[in-house]
Amino acid sequence: MAGIVNYIKESFGELKNNVTWPTWAEGQKLTVVVAVFSIIFSLAIWGVDTVFSKAISTYFHWING
Repeated sequence: MAGIVNYIKESFGELKNNVTWPTWAEGQKLTVVVAVFSIIFSLAIWGVDTVFSKAISTYFHWING
């Protein structure tokens, strides 16, 4: 148990002293970039899924008659 407590203390010290945190404005800008990329990526996946779904549906209709 002492190992876990020591690990948490060292991790907190590392985050407090050795990590360079972004400014508030930079954090907001990066959040917008991540949100926009997530929306674009999800739309791309939706598009590919729709195309494959229609292709498979058409294939099975063609096979069954």
